[in-house]
Parts: sequence; structure tokens; C-alpha cells
Amino acid sequence: MSDAVQGGAAGGWSPERSAAGGHNPYLIAFVVSIATFMEVLDTTIANVSLRYIAGGLAVGLDESTYVITSYLVANAIVISISGWLSTVIGRKRFYMSCVAVFTVASLLCGLAWNLHSLVLFRILQGLGGGGMATSEQAILADSFPPAKRGQAFAIYGIAVVVAPIVGPTLGGWISDTYSWHWVFLINVPMGLISLFLVGTMVSEPSGAEEERKEFLRKGLRVDYVGFALVAVGLGSLEFVLDEGQRNDWFGSNMIVAFAILSASCLIALIFWELMRDDPIVDIRLLGQRQFGTCFLAMLGTGAIVVATTQILPQFLQTEMGYTAMLAGLVLSPGGLVTLVMMPVTGRLIGLVQAKYLIAAGAAIAGLSMWHLTGLTDNITYNYAAMSRIYLALGLPLLFLPITTASYEGVPPEKTNQASALINVARNLGGSIGVAMVQTILAQRQQFHQSRLIEHIAPSDVGYQQTLAAVTHFFEAQGSNATDAAAQALAYIAQMLQQQVNLLAYIDVFWWLSLIGAVMAPLALTLRSIDMNAPARH
Repeated sequence: MSDAVQGGAAGGWSPERSAAGGHNPYLIAFVVSIATFMEVLDTTIANVSLRYIAGGLAVGLDESTYVITSYLVANAIVISISGWLSTVIGRKRFYMSCVAVFTVASLLCGLAWNLHSLVLFRILQGLGGGGMATSEQAILADSFPPAKRGQAFAIYGIAVVVAPIVGPTLGGWISDTYSWHWVFLINVPMGLISLFLVGTMVSEPSGAEEERKEFLRKGLRVDYVGFALVAVGLGSLEFVLDEGQRNDWFGSNMIVAFAILSASCLIALIFWELMRDDPIVDIRLLGQRQFGTCFLAMLGTGAIVVATTQILPQFLQTEMGYTAMLAGLVLSPGGLVTLVMMPVTGRLIGLVQAKYLIAAGAAIAGLSMWHLTGLTDNITYNYAAMSRIYLALGLPLLFLPITTASYEGVPPEKTNQASALINVARNLGGSIGVAMVQTILAQRQQFHQSRLIEHIAPSDVGYQQTLAAVTHFFEAQGSNATDAAAQALAYIAQMLQQQVNLLAYIDVFWWLSLIGAVMAPLALTLRSIDMNAPARH
């Protein structure tokens, strides 16, 4: 079936699938966003607190990274099958189960006594967190007609986009002021509040419940093979992306083995799921031009958001001497701008075609990354904060329209699957983005070091003049000739390394700007959305 035909057949909205019940749907949007904000916030907080966790548990920093990797692997597995689980269990029940598991696991993480117990509880936390965002998106997509979905997703977008911005600041403050245990324990009261509000205010949509009963009436057939392929394929891929740089990528036999395993499972998954009438992951959605393009655009969005959220504070801390909290505060003004832009973008979606908004957002994101290529070794706080503000202007124009456009042409019974895949794209894009920038950073550092060191030679006139000037400076400070010469060499080596690092970071931001440049024309290939689509009864 063509995209056009399918869109006409399934583009309508059904009020029977609304989870609002007798409540205002915007209130429901806020209620279901609480848990997602908590889940996304927790990821970035944990990143900032790794050094504290490593010290508290008496392990190395490399070992402590499994606190992050274990969560991401478990999270990726559940996200990919959350659409099927939501259909089988019931959307509200599945959502509340995820929140409950995440909350209990957060408590256990805060009480962990060693690294092994913490990693185990983080896996449990990832399993719970994986289903929350997908269930929430499906609830919003079904509870609002197309013309108002943008405003609903604006509330959801605040959770997903602002949380990574607030996370580093909050994580730095908690770790500096209290203990890393509270990074996880703060989730407990938020989780309990979320469970109470969802339990009392969110309804199980009648349309979705009827589909569930019809699905189960045929007999529950669990796609064990598909589940195994998803779990091993995505789990191995997340491991490769998270550990690749630390293990020299394909120079490591372990990384090669996991890469082959991931590729084999994911390729097999495509063929296996295409042959099934009830796939655990509906691969066919990716074959639709509209949804497939949105999937790619969300990959790029996730890469830019997560990569910049990590790489900019990293630069400020390692090269500029910022504390974790101060580096986090650089991101905070961008968070405020995003808060303002989200509802504005939500209103724009009802007036302007999503593809134009996405193209504009991609262009702004690309230009904000280009702005960061002007980095120097003495940039001000204002310069760094403004770069984040520029990006914050574009992110809502990416995230909300992509999410809204992805449901165009998707049958109502497939919204759970669509939501799952879009969230896979966001998370996978984030992992790819972080892996890409760290690899580019390491490789460009090696390149620039090899080129700059060519000028540090006895035959180089400029080097000799610099060495003589610096040596004279230290002699003027009271050092004897021998000590002054040694101090001069150390100083020049330090300056060289700073220049190498600065040039490498600039190259990273050049590559990130290219992602925005590619996404802009890609967005224009999307189909126009009928914003006045009639309701189906």
C-alpha cells in the first residue's frame, strides 16, 4: 500500500482511544510527562556523577562507566519491544508497571553497596525506564487530534529536551553538596507521585482495550525469536557504541565480536519480522517514506542533543577549568529558552507544515554548531551559554514536528509500535552521537599533535625564538638557567597540548554542524499533513 493511500485510510483520529477520560487532555499530558522527565533526567545526572560513584565504590573510572552502559543496553532492549508489550499488557498497566519498576530500582541503586550490585540495579532501572516514553507518546498521539498534537507533544518535549540540560547542573550540585546516592534516591518521591496521578487520572482507552482483547482472543503468541534478536542485536550495538572508543574500536577483538553479533542479529531481525503477521517490532513502518524519514531525522536530533550536552561541558571542564556545576550552568539558559519555545512550536505545528519547521530547526542547529567552531582558549561564559541558546531555539523545531509527523499515515492500532521505534531512534541517535564525537575528538587530537609537533625542532626558527623568550621570562622570575630551560620546555609542551585539544574540539563541532546541514533537505521530502483530518467514529 502506498503512503498516500495508507495515510488517507489511517490518518484520522479516534476519540475512543483517548486516555483523558473525563479530564482535560492537557492535564493528562502533564501527568504522563512526569515519569519521562524523571527517566531522562536520571541518565544525564548519572553521567556527571561517575567520578563520585567510582570514588565511593573504590573502583576505577573505566569500571564505573558500566553504570551508564548497563542502563542504556537494558533501556534499548525494552524500548524496541515496548509497543508489543503495551498492546499485550494494556497501555496504562504497562506504563504504571514501568514507573513502578523504575522507582523501586532507583531506591535500590541509591542503597547499592558495591559496583556489581549497582550495575544489576541499573539494568533493572533501564528495563523500567525503557517503556515510559513510548507509552506516553502513544497516549498523547491517541488523545489529541492532529491539529492539537503539537501542543500536547510540547509538554512531552519539555521532559525530553530540558531534562538533559538540567541534569548536569543538578547532578553536579547533588554530588558536590551531598552524596552520589541521592542522584538515584531523588527519583523515589517523583515516581510515587507519578504512580498516584496516573492511577487516578489516566484511563485505559476503550479502543485500545478492545484491540488488546481481540489480540489475546487469538491466543498469545510470543515471538521469542524476534525478542532474542532484538535483545542481542540492540544490546550488542549499544555496547559497541559505548565501549568502542575506550577499547580502540575494531582494534579490539571484543568490539569486533560484538559488532558482528549485532549486525547479524539486526539483519536477521528484518527478515524474520517481515515474515510474521504479529511482529514484536513492526519493521514495515520503516519502509514507509513518511515514518522512515522521521526515523532518520530523529536519529540526527538525538545525536546533536546528547552529543552537545556531553561534549560542551567536557570542553569547559577539561580545557577551561570549570567545575561540574558551573559547566552545567552554561546549559541552563538554553533550557529556559527551550521552555519558552516548546509551547510556541506547539502552536506553530497547527499552522505550518511540519517539514518546514523541521528544516528550519535543522538549519538553526547546524548554525549553532558552526558558531562553536569559533572556540578559543579564552572564551567567556557568555559565548558558551549563547551557543547553547542558539541550539535551544532549534531543538523544539526539530523534536516536536518530527514526533508529530511520524504518526501521519500510521494506523491507530500501530501507534504503540510507531512510538517505540521513534524512541529507539532518539536513544540510538544519542549513543551514535556520543560515540562519534569522542572518536573524532581522539583521532583529530592525534592528527593535530603530529602536525604541530613538526614545528618543535631545533631547526625551526620560530620555536627557538619562543623557547628563548620563555626561558628568559622564567630567569626573570628568579630561576637559574637550567631550571628556566626546563620550565620553558614544560610550558611550551603544555601550550602545544592545549592547542591540539582546542583544534580537535573545533573539528567535532564542524562534524556536528554537518548533521544539521544534511537534515534540512531531508526534512523537505516529508509529506504534507492534513491538519484538519476528520475524527473517526
